[in-house]
Amino acid sequence: MTAGSLTRLARIAILVQGLLFAVFVVASHNAFVHLPKPTTTDFAAFYAAGVLADRGEAAGAYELRAHKAVEERVTSPGIEYKYFLNPPPFLLICAALARLPYLVAFVLFEVATLALWLAVTSRIAGGGPLATMLLLATPSLYWALGWGQNSFLTAGLMGLGTLLLRTRPGLAGAAFGALVIKPHFGLLVPLALLFGRQWRACLAAGLSAMTLVAVSSALFGAASWAGFFHVLRHSTMVQLAGHIDMSGAVRLMGFGETAGWLMQGLVSLAAACTVGWLWLGGRDGASGAAERRMAALVAGTMAAMPFLLFYDLVMASVAAAWLAAAARKTGWRPGEIPVLAGIFVLILLDFPAALLLHLAIGCLVAPALLWLAARRALPPDPSQAARS
Repeated sequence: MTAGSLTRLARIAILVQGLLFAVFVVASHNAFVHLPKPTTTDFAAFYAAGVLADRGEAAGAYELRAHKAVEERVTSPGIEYKYFLNPPPFLLICAALARLPYLVAFVLFEVATLALWLAVTSRIAGGGPLATMLLLATPSLYWALGWGQNSFLTAGLMGLGTLLLRTRPGLAGAAFGALVIKPHFGLLVPLALLFGRQWRACLAAGLSAMTLVAVSSALFGAASWAGFFHVLRHSTMVQLAGHIDMSGAVRLMGFGETAGWLMQGLVSLAAACTVGWLWLGGRDGASGAAERRMAALVAGTMAAMPFLLFYDLVMASVAAAWLAAAARKTGWRPGEIPVLAGIFVLILLDFPAALLLHLAIGCLVAPALLWLAARRALPPDPSQAARS
Protein backbone atom coordinates (compact mmCIF):
# COMPACT_ATOMS: atom_id res chain seq x y z
CA MET A 1 0.00 0.00 0.00
CA THR A 2 1.37 3.40 -1.02
CA ALA A 3 1.77 6.45 1.20
CA GLY A 4 -0.98 8.16 -0.79
CA SER A 5 -3.41 5.31 -0.14
CA LEU A 6 -2.61 5.32 3.57
CA THR A 7 -3.13 9.08 3.73
CA ARG A 8 -6.53 8.79 2.05
CA LEU A 9 -7.60 6.01 4.40
CA ALA A 10 -6.41 8.03 7.39
CA ARG A 11 -8.42 11.03 6.23
CA ILE A 12 -11.54 8.90 5.90
CA ALA A 13 -10.98 7.45 9.38
CA ILE A 14 -10.50 10.94 10.84
CA LEU A 15 -13.64 12.23 9.13
CA VAL A 16 -15.85 9.31 10.21
CA GLN A 17 -14.57 9.24 13.77
CA GLY A 18 -14.73 13.02 14.01
CA LEU A 19 -18.38 13.00 12.92
CA LEU A 20 -19.24 10.23 15.38
CA PHE A 21 -17.43 12.14 18.11
CA ALA A 22 -19.46 15.27 17.32
CA VAL A 23 -22.71 13.26 17.38
CA PHE A 24 -21.89 11.81 20.80
CA VAL A 25 -21.00 15.24 22.17
CA VAL A 26 -24.24 16.74 20.89
CA ALA A 27 -26.24 13.74 22.12
CA SER A 28 -24.76 14.11 25.60
CA HIS A 29 -26.51 17.50 25.75
CA ASN A 30 -29.97 15.98 25.09
CA ALA A 31 -30.01 16.86 21.39
CA PHE A 32 -31.54 13.57 20.20
CA VAL A 33 -32.87 11.84 23.30
CA HIS A 34 -33.70 12.93 26.82
CA LEU A 35 -31.05 11.56 29.14
CA PRO A 36 -32.16 10.58 32.67
CA LYS A 37 -29.37 12.64 34.26
CA PRO A 38 -26.85 15.27 33.10
CA THR A 39 -23.56 13.94 31.78
CA THR A 40 -20.00 15.09 32.25
CA THR A 41 -16.45 13.88 31.62
CA ASP A 42 -13.66 12.55 33.81
CA PHE A 43 -12.07 15.99 33.64
CA ALA A 44 -14.69 17.08 36.16
CA ALA A 45 -12.88 14.90 38.70
CA PHE A 46 -9.54 16.54 37.89
CA TYR A 47 -10.96 20.06 38.06
CA ALA A 48 -12.89 19.48 41.29
CA ALA A 49 -9.77 17.96 42.88
CA GLY A 50 -7.83 21.02 41.76
CA VAL A 51 -10.39 23.36 43.30
CA LEU A 52 -10.09 21.56 46.64
CA ALA A 53 -6.29 21.48 46.47
CA ASP A 54 -6.11 25.15 45.53
CA ARG A 55 -8.10 26.17 48.60
CA GLY A 56 -6.02 24.03 50.97
CA GLU A 57 -8.34 21.02 51.18
CA ALA A 58 -6.43 18.54 49.01
CA ALA A 59 -7.46 15.53 51.09
CA GLY A 60 -11.06 16.29 50.10
CA ALA A 61 -10.23 15.20 46.54
CA TYR A 62 -10.30 11.62 47.85
CA GLU A 63 -13.41 12.06 50.00
CA LEU A 64 -16.63 11.33 48.14
CA ARG A 65 -18.93 13.89 49.70
CA ALA A 66 -16.60 16.89 49.45
CA HIS A 67 -15.36 15.99 45.99
CA LYS A 68 -18.82 15.29 44.60
CA ALA A 69 -20.13 18.61 45.89
CA VAL A 70 -17.46 20.50 43.95
CA GLU A 71 -18.03 18.39 40.81
CA GLU A 72 -21.71 19.26 40.84
CA ARG A 73 -20.99 22.93 41.50
CA VAL A 74 -18.65 23.27 38.51
CA THR A 75 -20.80 21.15 36.14
CA SER A 76 -24.45 20.28 36.93
CA PRO A 77 -26.34 18.92 39.95
CA GLY A 78 -27.11 15.22 39.69
CA ILE A 79 -24.22 14.22 37.42
CA GLU A 80 -22.71 10.74 37.66
CA TYR A 81 -19.91 10.99 40.21
CA LYS A 82 -16.36 10.74 38.86
CA TYR A 83 -13.79 9.41 41.32
CA PHE A 84 -10.34 11.01 41.52
CA LEU A 85 -7.83 8.16 41.46
CA ASN A 86 -4.56 9.99 40.77
CA PRO A 87 -1.87 10.52 43.44
CA PRO A 88 -1.10 13.97 44.91
CA PRO A 89 1.61 14.89 42.33
CA PHE A 90 -1.15 15.15 39.72
CA LEU A 91 -2.87 17.68 41.98
CA LEU A 92 -0.07 20.11 41.07
CA ILE A 93 -1.52 20.25 37.54
CA CYS A 94 -5.13 20.15 38.71
CA ALA A 95 -4.66 23.02 41.15
CA ALA A 96 -3.16 25.19 38.39
CA LEU A 97 -6.04 24.39 36.04
CA ALA A 98 -8.58 25.20 38.76
CA ARG A 99 -7.50 28.84 38.58
CA LEU A 100 -9.19 28.98 35.15
CA PRO A 101 -12.89 28.71 34.24
CA TYR A 102 -13.96 25.09 33.87
CA LEU A 103 -14.42 24.97 30.08
CA VAL A 104 -11.25 26.97 29.45
CA ALA A 105 -9.29 24.58 31.69
CA PHE A 106 -10.78 21.56 29.92
CA VAL A 107 -9.89 22.79 26.43
CA LEU A 108 -6.42 23.99 27.47
CA PHE A 109 -5.53 20.70 29.16
CA GLU A 110 -6.74 18.47 26.34
CA VAL A 111 -5.28 20.58 23.53
CA ALA A 112 -1.91 21.08 25.23
CA THR A 113 -1.46 17.41 26.14
CA LEU A 114 -2.71 16.25 22.72
CA ALA A 115 -0.13 18.54 21.10
CA LEU A 116 2.62 17.05 23.29
CA TRP A 117 1.63 13.49 22.39
CA LEU A 118 1.25 14.29 18.69
CA ALA A 119 4.58 16.13 18.40
CA VAL A 120 6.56 13.46 20.27
CA THR A 121 4.96 10.41 18.65
CA SER A 122 5.14 11.90 15.16
CA ARG A 123 8.84 12.60 15.72
CA ILE A 124 9.40 8.99 16.77
CA ALA A 125 7.62 7.70 13.67
CA GLY A 126 9.75 9.85 11.37
CA GLY A 127 7.61 12.94 11.07
CA GLY A 128 5.82 14.21 8.00
CA PRO A 129 2.15 14.51 7.02
CA LEU A 130 1.58 10.75 6.80
CA ALA A 131 2.69 10.11 10.40
CA THR A 132 0.52 12.97 11.62
CA MET A 133 -2.52 11.77 9.69
CA LEU A 134 -2.17 8.19 10.93
CA LEU A 135 -1.85 9.38 14.53
CA LEU A 136 -4.90 11.61 14.23
CA ALA A 137 -6.81 8.58 12.92
CA THR A 138 -6.06 6.63 16.11
CA PRO A 139 -9.46 5.62 17.57
CA SER A 140 -8.31 5.98 21.18
CA LEU A 141 -7.68 9.68 20.51
CA TYR A 142 -11.43 10.29 20.33
CA TRP A 143 -12.17 8.17 23.42
CA ALA A 144 -9.58 10.12 25.42
CA LEU A 145 -11.00 13.45 24.25
CA GLY A 146 -14.58 12.38 24.86
CA TRP A 147 -13.84 11.21 28.39
CA GLY A 148 -11.69 14.24 29.17
CA GLN A 149 -8.86 12.01 30.28
CA ASN A 150 -5.11 12.53 30.80
CA SER A 151 -4.12 9.81 28.33
CA PHE A 152 -2.25 12.22 26.02
CA LEU A 153 -0.14 13.43 28.95
CA THR A 154 0.96 9.96 30.07
CA ALA A 155 1.57 8.79 26.49
CA GLY A 156 3.47 12.00 25.77
CA LEU A 157 5.70 11.57 28.82
CA MET A 158 6.44 7.94 27.95
CA GLY A 159 7.14 8.91 24.35
CA LEU A 160 9.37 11.80 25.40
CA GLY A 161 11.36 9.58 27.74
CA THR A 162 12.00 6.98 25.06
CA LEU A 163 12.73 9.61 22.39
CA LEU A 164 15.37 11.47 24.46
CA LEU A 165 17.00 8.46 26.11
CA ARG A 166 19.89 8.07 23.66
CA THR A 167 20.74 11.78 23.32
CA ARG A 168 19.53 13.47 26.53
CA PRO A 169 19.35 10.75 29.21
CA GLY A 170 18.88 13.27 32.03
CA LEU A 171 15.81 14.83 30.43
CA ALA A 172 14.56 11.38 29.46
CA GLY A 173 14.78 10.28 33.07
CA ALA A 174 12.94 13.43 34.20
CA ALA A 175 10.10 12.58 31.77
CA PHE A 176 9.95 9.01 33.03
CA GLY A 177 9.94 10.21 36.65
CA ALA A 178 7.03 12.56 35.89
CA LEU A 179 4.91 9.45 35.27
CA VAL A 180 4.52 9.38 39.05
CA ILE A 181 1.30 11.31 38.29
CA LYS A 182 0.01 7.89 37.20
CA PRO A 183 2.68 5.57 38.61
CA HIS A 184 1.56 2.26 37.08
CA PHE A 185 2.46 3.76 33.67
CA GLY A 186 6.11 3.58 34.67
CA LEU A 187 5.93 0.03 35.98
CA LEU A 188 8.68 -1.47 33.80
CA VAL A 189 10.75 1.68 33.30
CA PRO A 190 13.17 0.94 36.21
CA LEU A 191 13.68 -2.60 34.93
CA ALA A 192 14.50 -1.39 31.41
CA LEU A 193 16.84 1.37 32.55
CA LEU A 194 18.73 -0.93 34.93
CA PHE A 195 19.03 -3.77 32.42
CA GLY A 196 20.02 -1.30 29.71
CA ARG A 197 22.65 0.26 31.99
CA GLN A 198 21.11 3.71 31.58
CA TRP A 199 22.47 5.00 34.87
CA ARG A 200 22.03 8.73 34.25
CA ALA A 201 18.45 8.29 33.13
CA CYS A 202 17.75 6.01 36.08
CA LEU A 203 19.12 8.57 38.54
CA ALA A 204 17.22 11.42 36.88
CA ALA A 205 13.98 9.41 36.92
CA GLY A 206 14.33 8.75 40.63
CA LEU A 207 15.12 12.40 41.39
CA SER A 208 12.23 13.60 39.23
CA ALA A 209 9.72 11.29 40.90
CA MET A 210 10.97 12.04 44.42
CA THR A 211 10.88 15.80 43.77
CA LEU A 212 7.27 15.67 42.61
CA VAL A 213 6.32 13.53 45.62
CA ALA A 214 8.14 15.88 48.02
CA VAL A 215 6.65 19.06 46.53
CA SER A 216 3.11 17.66 46.48
CA SER A 217 3.50 16.39 50.05
CA ALA A 218 4.72 19.78 51.24
CA LEU A 219 1.86 21.62 49.52
CA PHE A 220 -1.01 19.21 50.13
CA GLY A 221 0.00 17.39 53.31
CA ALA A 222 0.25 13.76 54.36
CA ALA A 223 -3.55 13.53 54.53
CA SER A 224 -3.72 13.73 50.75
CA TRP A 225 -1.56 10.60 50.46
CA ALA A 226 -3.67 8.80 53.06
CA GLY A 227 -6.76 9.66 51.04
CA PHE A 228 -5.16 8.47 47.82
CA PHE A 229 -4.24 5.05 49.24
CA HIS A 230 -7.72 4.71 50.70
CA VAL A 231 -9.33 5.37 47.31
CA LEU A 232 -6.83 3.08 45.61
CA ARG A 233 -8.02 0.15 47.72
CA HIS A 234 -11.52 0.76 46.34
CA SER A 235 -10.53 1.27 42.69
CA THR A 236 -12.70 -1.68 41.60
CA MET A 237 -15.60 0.77 41.70
CA VAL A 238 -14.55 1.89 38.21
CA GLN A 239 -16.83 0.34 35.57
CA LEU A 240 -15.45 -3.09 34.71
CA ALA A 241 -16.52 -2.75 31.07
CA GLY A 242 -13.81 -0.14 30.59
CA HIS A 243 -10.95 -2.41 31.66
CA ILE A 244 -8.53 -3.69 29.06
CA ASP A 245 -5.98 -5.07 31.51
CA MET A 246 -5.86 -8.85 31.45
CA SER A 247 -7.37 -9.14 34.92
CA GLY A 248 -10.39 -7.05 33.96
CA ALA A 249 -10.78 -8.86 30.64
CA VAL A 250 -10.92 -12.26 32.34
CA ARG A 251 -13.40 -11.05 34.96
CA LEU A 252 -15.54 -9.38 32.29
CA MET A 253 -15.96 -12.79 30.63
CA GLY A 254 -17.46 -14.16 33.84
CA PHE A 255 -14.46 -15.73 35.55
CA GLY A 256 -13.69 -14.99 39.17
CA GLU A 257 -11.38 -12.39 40.60
CA THR A 258 -8.76 -15.00 41.50
CA ALA A 259 -8.60 -16.24 37.92
CA GLY A 260 -8.34 -12.66 36.70
CA TRP A 261 -5.42 -11.78 38.94
CA LEU A 262 -3.68 -15.07 38.17
CA MET A 263 -3.85 -14.36 34.44
CA GLN A 264 -2.69 -10.79 35.01
CA GLY A 265 0.25 -12.04 37.04
CA LEU A 266 1.33 -14.43 34.29
CA VAL A 267 1.04 -11.76 31.60
CA SER A 268 2.91 -9.21 33.73
CA LEU A 269 5.71 -11.70 34.37
CA ALA A 270 5.98 -12.56 30.68
CA ALA A 271 6.05 -8.86 29.76
CA ALA A 272 8.76 -8.11 32.34
CA CYS A 273 10.88 -11.04 31.13
CA THR A 274 10.54 -9.96 27.50
CA VAL A 275 11.46 -6.35 28.23
CA GLY A 276 14.36 -7.44 30.43
CA TRP A 277 15.67 -9.78 27.70
CA LEU A 278 15.55 -7.11 25.00
CA TRP A 279 17.14 -4.42 27.14
CA LEU A 280 19.87 -6.65 28.54
CA GLY A 281 21.24 -7.92 25.23
CA GLY A 282 22.51 -6.30 22.06
CA ARG A 283 23.80 -2.84 21.25
CA ASP A 284 22.24 0.19 19.62
CA GLY A 285 22.99 0.73 15.96
CA ALA A 286 21.68 0.44 12.45
CA SER A 287 20.01 -2.88 13.23
CA GLY A 288 17.08 -1.13 14.89
CA ALA A 289 17.89 -2.59 18.32
CA ALA A 290 17.19 0.66 20.12
CA GLU A 291 13.85 1.11 18.37
CA ARG A 292 12.59 -2.36 19.21
CA ARG A 293 13.66 -1.91 22.83
CA MET A 294 11.63 1.28 23.08
CA ALA A 295 8.63 -0.38 21.46
CA ALA A 296 8.94 -3.31 23.84
CA LEU A 297 9.18 -1.04 26.90
CA VAL A 298 5.99 0.83 25.99
CA ALA A 299 4.03 -2.27 24.97
CA GLY A 300 5.37 -4.34 27.86
CA THR A 301 4.43 -1.66 30.37
CA MET A 302 0.88 -1.62 29.04
CA ALA A 303 0.66 -5.41 29.18
CA ALA A 304 2.03 -5.54 32.74
CA MET A 305 -0.31 -2.90 34.15
CA PRO A 306 -2.85 -4.26 36.64
CA PHE A 307 -5.18 -1.34 35.88
CA LEU A 308 -5.65 -0.16 32.29
CA LEU A 309 -8.70 1.41 30.67
CA PHE A 310 -9.79 1.70 27.05
CA TYR A 311 -8.80 5.36 26.66
CA ASP A 312 -5.26 4.50 27.81
CA LEU A 313 -4.73 2.79 24.45
CA VAL A 314 -3.42 6.15 23.23
CA MET A 315 -0.07 4.87 24.51
CA ALA A 316 -0.20 2.00 22.00
CA SER A 317 0.51 4.59 19.31
CA VAL A 318 3.93 5.25 20.89
CA ALA A 319 4.88 1.57 20.61
CA ALA A 320 3.58 1.44 17.03
CA ALA A 321 5.61 4.56 16.19
CA TRP A 322 8.79 2.89 17.46
CA LEU A 323 8.04 -0.17 15.33
CA ALA A 324 7.69 2.13 12.33
CA ALA A 325 11.04 3.72 13.27
CA ALA A 326 12.64 0.26 13.30
CA ALA A 327 11.08 -0.51 9.91
CA ARG A 328 12.67 2.63 8.47
CA LYS A 329 16.07 1.12 9.27
CA THR A 330 15.60 -2.54 8.40
CA GLY A 331 12.34 -2.70 6.46
CA TRP A 332 9.00 -4.18 7.46
CA ARG A 333 8.96 -7.82 8.53
CA PRO A 334 6.39 -10.09 6.84
CA GLY A 335 3.03 -9.80 8.56
CA GLU A 336 3.83 -6.67 10.57
CA ILE A 337 1.58 -4.29 8.67
CA PRO A 338 -1.46 -6.64 8.77
CA VAL A 339 -0.96 -7.10 12.53
CA LEU A 340 -0.80 -3.33 13.03
CA ALA A 341 -3.96 -2.97 10.96
CA GLY A 342 -5.61 -5.59 13.16
CA ILE A 343 -4.52 -3.66 16.26
CA PHE A 344 -6.20 -0.56 14.81
CA VAL A 345 -9.44 -2.52 14.47
CA LEU A 346 -9.14 -3.88 18.02
CA ILE A 347 -8.77 -0.35 19.39
CA LEU A 348 -11.68 0.86 17.28
CA LEU A 349 -14.05 -1.87 18.47
CA ASP A 350 -12.82 -2.40 22.02
CA PHE A 351 -15.30 -0.34 24.01
CA PRO A 352 -18.39 -1.32 21.96
CA ALA A 353 -17.38 -4.99 22.27
CA ALA A 354 -17.03 -4.64 26.03
CA LEU A 355 -20.46 -3.05 26.39
CA LEU A 356 -22.36 -5.28 23.97
CA LEU A 357 -20.50 -8.62 24.09
CA HIS A 358 -18.67 -8.47 27.45
CA LEU A 359 -15.38 -9.01 25.63
CA ALA A 360 -12.40 -6.76 26.36
CA ILE A 361 -10.66 -7.32 23.03
CA GLY A 362 -8.39 -4.35 23.78
CA CYS A 363 -6.44 -6.59 26.15
CA LEU A 364 -4.81 -8.12 23.04
CA VAL A 365 -3.32 -4.82 21.83
CA ALA A 366 -0.31 -4.61 24.18
CA PRO A 367 0.69 -8.31 23.88
CA ALA A 368 0.47 -8.05 20.08
CA LEU A 369 2.72 -4.99 20.02
CA LEU A 370 5.15 -6.63 22.44
CA TRP A 371 5.26 -9.72 20.23
CA LEU A 372 6.10 -7.56 17.18
CA ALA A 373 8.94 -5.90 19.10
CA ALA A 374 10.35 -9.19 20.39
CA ARG A 375 10.05 -10.79 16.96
CA ARG A 376 12.39 -8.13 15.58
CA ALA A 377 15.13 -9.42 17.89
CA LEU A 378 15.00 -12.81 16.16
CA PRO A 379 16.62 -13.60 12.80
CA PRO A 380 14.18 -13.27 9.88
CA ASP A 381 12.58 -16.47 8.64
CA PRO A 382 14.28 -17.16 5.27
CA SER A 383 11.18 -18.85 3.85
CA GLN A 384 8.99 -15.86 4.73
CA ALA A 385 11.55 -13.42 3.40
CA ALA A 386 11.65 -15.34 0.11
CA ARG A 387 7.87 -15.32 -0.23
CA SER A 388 7.71 -11.57 0.48
